Amino acid sequence: MRKYLFAALLLAPALSFAQQKAAAPAAKTYDLLLGGYTLQGYDKGISVYRFDTETGKATLLSQVEGSANPDFLALSSDNKFVYSCNVNPKNGVEAEVSAFKFNKATGKLTLINKVAGGGINPVHISIDKDNKNVIVSYYSSGSIAVLPVNKDGSLGAVKQNIKYTGGSVHRNQKTPHVHMAIFDDSGKKVLVADLGSDKVYTYNYDNTKAEPLNPADPAYELTMPGDGPRHIEFSPDKKFAYIIQELSGYVRVYKYDNGKLTFIQTIAMMPEDFKVNSAADVHISPDGNFLYASNRNAADNVVQYAINKKDGKLSFVNRYPVSDEPRGFTIDPTGNYLLSAGQEANTIVFYKIDKATGKLTAMDTKLDVPQVTCFKWVAVD
Repeated sequence: MRKYLFAALLLAPALSFAQQKAAAPAAKTYDLLLGGYTLQGYDKGISVYRFDTETGKATLLSQVEGSANPDFLALSSDNKFVYSCNVNPKNGVEAEVSAFKFNKATGKLTLINKVAGGGINPVHISIDKDNKNVIVSYYSSGSIAVLPVNKDGSLGAVKQNIKYTGGSVHRNQKTPHVHMAIFDDSGKKVLVADLGSDKVYTYNYDNTKAEPLNPADPAYELTMPGDGPRHIEFSPDKKFAYIIQELSGYVRVYKYDNGKLTFIQTIAMMPEDFKVNSAADVHISPDGNFLYASNRNAADNVVQYAINKKDGKLSFVNRYPVSDEPRGFTIDPTGNYLLSAGQEANTIVFYKIDKATGKLTAMDTKLDVPQVTCFKWVAVD
C-alpha cells in the first residue's frame, strides 16, 4: 500500500504540471496577415499587423510591395511559410501562386518563388496538415489545382488539375465557379464548394499519391437550385458543417461525419422580401456558441446566429451594418473581436464581441487598408 501511495505522490507533480499546461491561456498577441487586391493604384498586396487582444490595438509591421492581387492566403502548420493565390488583372489569363518565408519575430514576408497556378481567377487557397500540397480554387475556370510544397517552402508545378462541368438556374451559374476547397480536421477529406453547379464535392486525400484527390462516395452533396455554395465553416467540435450560399443568401447546416454531409437546416440571412443577395463569408466564435455571416451589395451587414450545440441548428439573433462590401471578415482567436473588411470602403472596422450574448458593439478603431479580402492569424511566441 505504501509503495502505491509513494508512486502516486511521485506522479502528482507531473499530473499537476500537465493539467496546468493543458489549461494554459491563449496567446494575447497575434500577427494579423491581410490579403487582398492591388487595384486602383495600390501595390501593397499583403500587410502584417501586430494585434493586441486585450486592447484591440493593431500596429503595422510590414507590407509586401509588387505582389499582384494576393486575394487569399494560407499558412503552413508551423507558420514559417505563407502562400497566396494571385489574380491576374488581365481577364482570362492564367494566375500565379506565390510562396513567402515568414519571419515571426519581425512580421516580414520574403518571396521565395512564384509558379503558374493552373487556372483563372483564384479565390481561395488551402494547405494540408503535413505541408505537402496547396489546393487553389478557381472561380472563372471552374477548377481546382494541387501544387506541391518543397522542403524549403517553395512551390512546384501543378501536379493535379480538376475541371468541373455543369451549371444551374441563376444567371451567374452558366458555368462552374469553384469558390473554396477546404480540408476537414482529419486532413484526409477535402470539401469543394462549386457556386456554379450548386454542388459541394467530397474527396479522399492522400498526399503520398501523385494525384492526391480522389472522389469519395458519395461524390457530392447537391444544394437547392440557385443557392450558390461559397464558403464552408466547421464547428469547433467538427460535428457540423455550415455552408454559406452566395446567391440565395441562405446558410445551410449539415451534420458532418468523415466526409459525409447530412442536411439539417437552411436559414435565411435576410428577410423574405429582400431580393439582392450576395452572401460572402462565414465564421464561428471560438467557443462555438455563435455563427456570423456577411452579406454584400444592398445589405452590407453581418448576421449573427446562436448555435444549438446538440443538433447544430441556428437561430437568428441580429444583423449589424458594416462598411461597404464585406467580402471577408474574421474573429480573433480569443473571441474578443470581430473585424470586417469593407472591400469597396477600403476600411476594416472593429467590433467588440460580448461573449455571453455574441452581440457586436462598434469600436472607434479602424484600419484604412484598401481592398482587403482575407485575414490570417499567427500567435506571437
